[in-house]
Amino acid sequence: MSSREEILKRVRAGVGKDDFARRKAVAEAYMAAQKRGPQPVMAEDLVARFQAKAEYLSSTVEQIETLNDAPAAVARHLATLGLGVQAVATPDVAGLPWAAAGLDVCGRVAVDADLVGISGCFCAIAETGTLLLLSGPDSPATVSLLPETHIALVSESRIVATMEDAFALLRAERGGLPRAANFISGPSRTGDIEQTIVLGAHGPCRVHLIMVKKDV
Repeated sequence: MSSREEILKRVRAGVGKDDFARRKAVAEAYMAAQKRGPQPVMAEDLVARFQAKAEYLSSTVEQIETLNDAPAAVARHLATLGLGVQAVATPDVAGLPWAAAGLDVCGRVAVDADLVGISGCFCAIAETGTLLLLSGPDSPATVSLLPETHIALVSESRIVATMEDAFALLRAERGGLPRAANFISGPSRTGDIEQTIVLGAHGPCRVHLIMVKKDV
């Protein structure tokens, strides 16, 4: 055995490289046995908590009864802001009756010219008023990131208490992370210049949340 091989053998033995299966099993057992750290106490209703936190972060919020009421709610919001009737939507919500509400909504990825993006969300976090959006063929991330106005449809049954609950739901339903998981807490903002908050610096300058009470 050469000196090089002897040195590498000692290194492998030192880091346990020759016992990868055992080290992997130990690591997985350690992770599975971990307990959550301190959690905030949220006695109030999660829906009310989420709405209050979202509004604190400069999002606007509206509640509707069912998902089929979403097109009319979006039309009202766009009319109030004078944003016209055109929008791009993630394919998972593009099948709603948008045309019946007088809207021209196209289900595709967003481009620079799109002014309004409509998306669903995987879940929402009451603790911080945050949305969790997962990328995928039916939920391209560009729709929530490129347009100046982002409108998200949020099922109230998908509002969880904490960030840890959101990750637990993700593991339970998806098994692992997608290519991208975006946490959205209100409009994009920066305070880089003289500590003055400016909205829309790196993404949408407006975020409107439409909270859906019933899933049917």
